Amino acid sequence: MSEVERLPKRNEVEKQFTWAIEDLYATDELWEKEYNELKELLPKAAVYRGRLAESAKTLLDFFKFEEQLGILMERVYVYANQKYHEDTGNPVYQDLADKAGVIVVQTESATSFSTPEILSIPEETLERFRSEEEGLKVYDFYLSNILRRKPHILSAQMEELLADAGEMASSPDNIYSKFNNADIKFPEIKDEKGNKIRITHGRFIQLLESSDRRVREDAFKGVYETYGSLKNTLAATFSSNVKQELFFTKARNYGSNLEKALNDVNVPVEVYTNLIDAVHDNMGLMHRYVRLRKKLLGVDELHMYDLYTPIVKDVKIDIPYEEAKKMVAEGLKPLGDEYQEILDEGFNNRWIDIYENENKRSGAYSWGAYGTHPYVLLNYNSTLDNVFTLAHEMGHAIHSYYSDKVQPYVYAGYKTFVAEVASTCNEAILIDHLLKKTDDKIQKAYLINHFLDNFKGTLYRQTMFAEFEMITHRMIQDGQSLTAEALCKIYHDLNVLYYGNDIVIDPEIDIEWARIPHFYTAFYVYQYATGYSAAIALSRRILKEGKPAVDDYIRFLSGGYSNYPIELLKEAGVDMSTKEPVNQTLKLFEELLDQMEELML
Repeated sequence: MSEVERLPKRNEVEKQFTWAIEDLYATDELWEKEYNELKELLPKAAVYRGRLAESAKTLLDFFKFEEQLGILMERVYVYANQKYHEDTGNPVYQDLADKAGVIVVQTESATSFSTPEILSIPEETLERFRSEEEGLKVYDFYLSNILRRKPHILSAQMEELLADAGEMASSPDNIYSKFNNADIKFPEIKDEKGNKIRITHGRFIQLLESSDRRVREDAFKGVYETYGSLKNTLAATFSSNVKQELFFTKARNYGSNLEKALNDVNVPVEVYTNLIDAVHDNMGLMHRYVRLRKKLLGVDELHMYDLYTPIVKDVKIDIPYEEAKKMVAEGLKPLGDEYQEILDEGFNNRWIDIYENENKRSGAYSWGAYGTHPYVLLNYNSTLDNVFTLAHEMGHAIHSYYSDKVQPYVYAGYKTFVAEVASTCNEAILIDHLLKKTDDKIQKAYLINHFLDNFKGTLYRQTMFAEFEMITHRMIQDGQSLTAEALCKIYHDLNVLYYGNDIVIDPEIDIEWARIPHFYTAFYVYQYATGYSAAIALSRRILKEGKPAVDDYIRFLSGGYSNYPIELLKEAGVDMSTKEPVNQTLKLFEELLDQMEELML
C-alpha cells in the first residue's frame, strides 16, 4: 500500500515559489518595532478630541495624523496575517495576527471620535475651512461621504463604544477561520490510481474535477460529512455572526443588515434585489445548462459532485506554472503595454506565493499594504482553472497597483463593489483569446465548458449565496432561530430552485453553507455576481474598441475610492443601477450554450 502524499512544510518550500514578504518587513523584529510605534502613537489621537472644529489647520493636521496611523496599522495587520496564512498552525504568527487584530480595533477606537465631531461642525464652517486651507481640498469627497451617512453616526462616546465592541464582534469570524483553516481535518480517499491521498481545501475542487466519478463522490462525501458531523457548532457560529451584524444595524439606525452593508458605499438595496430578480427571470438557462451537462456526461442521474468535472471528454490539460504565466501574459495583451509591464513585474519579483504547503490558508487572494507592491496567495495545482485563478488574482493586484500609484492614501483602497471587476475582466479577456486561438472542436468545447462553468459558479452560484444570506439575515431580524436544520433546509431548497429537476440534490450538499468563509463578511458575495456582469460588459468594450476603451478602463482601475463605485463604473461605461448588465451577461451565457450544443450534440 502506497504512502499518503504529504504536503511540504512551510520551511521546505523553495524561496522562488514564495512571495517576497520581506519587502514589507525584512524581519519580525522590524514588524515589532512598527507595531510598538503604532501603539505609542495611539494615545496622541486624544490631543485632537474636541478640537476638530477649532480651525482648518487643526482639521488638516488630524487627517494627516489619522493617515499616519492608518498606513502603519495596514502594514502591521497585513504582514502579521500573511505570515499567519503561510502556516496557520504556527503559534508565533497566530499570536502576531491576534495582536494585529487587537491593535486594529484600538486604532479605530482611538480615532472614532472624529466622524461625530466632523458632523457637529456646521456645513458652512466646513466650507470656510476648505477655502482657507488648500490641503483640505483633497478631502472633499471624504467629507461629503461622511455627511451623507449623518443619520447613522452616533455620539463620540457611542462611536467609541462600538469601536471597542469590534474585537468581540469579530469572534465568530475568528473562531470559524481557525476552525476552517487549522483544525478541520478531512479523510483520506484513494485517487484515480488507487493511491491514498488526504482531502485538503486546496485539493478539493481538483478532486471534484476528476474524470473518475468514484473519486468525485468520495471527495464530496468526505468533505461534507466532515462538516455535517459538526453542524450544530457551525450553525451556532454562523448564527452568532448574523446576530452581531444585527446589533450594529440597530445601533446605527438602519432598517436591515442588508441596507447597512450596502449603504457603506452608497449602493441602493435595489441593486441587490435586481440581481436576484434578473437571475430568477433567467433560471431556465441554468436548468438548460444542467440538462446539457447530464447529457454530455452520459449519466442516468446527475449528482452535485458531477458539477465540476469537465463535460468534454479526452482533453487532458496539465499546465505547469511557468506555462500558466505565459498564457496569462499573452491573453492580456489587449490591455496594452503598460499593463503588460506591471504584470511582468509581478511575475518576476515574487509578488506571488504559488504552491500549497501544510496548514497554508486555502483558496487564493490578492492583498497588500499601501506603499508596497501587492501580494497574491495561490494554491496552484496545474489545472486550467488555476490558470484563470492566476489571471483573476493578478487583476486584483494590478487594480491595487494603479489605485495606490494614483490615489492618496485616503482614496487608495477601492471598495468591494468594484473589487471583482478587474479580476473577472482579466478572465473574460483571457478566455476570449484562448477561444480564438484554437480551431480544434474539442479544445474549443473544453474552453466553452470552462466559460459556462464561470457563469454557473460566479453569476448563478454567488447569487444563490446572496439569496441565502438575504433569507437568513431576515430570519434573525424577524426573531427566528438559525438552527442547523433550518439552515440546511434553506440551502437545500435554494439548490432545488437554482439547479432544477435534472439533478439529484444530494443530502450532503445541504451543509455546504458551513464551508463558505465569505458568509462571515455579510453581503459580500453578491458583488462577485454584479462584478462579473460589469466585467463582461467592460471586456466586450475593450475587445471591440481597443485603446479608447483601455484608456477608460485604466482610469477606472486608478480611481480607488475617489468616487462611489457605481459612479466609477458609469464613467467606464457600465450602469449597475439597472438590470441591463446582468441581462447582457446572461445573454452571453445563452449564446455560449448555443455554441456548446452545436459543437457537442
